[in-house]
Amino acid sequence: MELQVAKRQEVKLRIGISGASGFGKTYSALLLGLGITGDYSKIAVIDTENGSASLYANMGNFNVLNLNPPYSPENYIKAIKLCENSGMEVVIIDSITHEWNGAGGCLDIHEQLGGRFQDWAKITPRHQAFIDAILQSKVHVITTVRRKIDYSMDVNSNGRTSVVKHGTKEITREGFEYELTANFEIVNDNHLARASKDRTGLFMNKPEFVINSSTGKRLMNWCNESTDLKTAQKEILNCETVEGLKHIYKKYPSLQSTILEDVLKRKSEIENLKEEIVAVDDITEPQNNLEDDTESD
Repeated sequence: MELQVAKRQEVKLRIGISGASGFGKTYSALLLGLGITGDYSKIAVIDTENGSASLYANMGNFNVLNLNPPYSPENYIKAIKLCENSGMEVVIIDSITHEWNGAGGCLDIHEQLGGRFQDWAKITPRHQAFIDAILQSKVHVITTVRRKIDYSMDVNSNGRTSVVKHGTKEITREGFEYELTANFEIVNDNHLARASKDRTGLFMNKPEFVINSSTGKRLMNWCNESTDLKTAQKEILNCETVEGLKHIYKKYPSLQSTILEDVLKRKSEIENLKEEIVAVDDITEPQNNLEDDTESD
């Protein structure tokens, strides 16, 4: 047992993407994974959606593990471990819905046991082991989850009435999103997303947006920010020229608002040091002239 200083760069992202069928969960997850790792070959998709991930093979050389029934928690865990042991940096589980509501999933197991309330005592630990495998994974994990579909009659700007599809409640055990670093809900078939949970503070209460590789990069910048900040502050402290300070400031665009005060403080110290050196030169120069005059006499 040992206390340690928290380091954000050691944190692995746990990202959720939910939405109704056809809203682009798999596509969004792949772009997000690319932004996190920068290399499709380091991404593995655990595919429970009848090979749907392979439809995006043109995007890059990512890896696919097709997971077939029974969708038991144990089979999901085996798939996660296999991806980890294969050197993957990002694992996309597409989707976790089947672990809860698929053939051989938790609800199916509960029914097979008799459907009694007390039967959950046998199922809950198995489901929790699956959640723990995600939370304790040594790689970044992106999960997708289906949402129940609802429809409404909306009137568009032209006054025409159209049927609009909406995603409602996530089809997995309630409370899963609270375990995540961030949870994005894709709200319509235009792929617009919003954050329903966000520990990073980057996306919560912000306008709806389309998930892409830049989203993954922003999340990774958040993970690495504490390390970069310490490095930047050390470079500023050791810098001896104003030009050097300008270079450091431009080098860390995501930290500029944070390090600006340190840069200005160091700039003032460098300028004051220059003034002191000039003042010393002004004092020593007449003294040297006096010594020269004495020697000539």
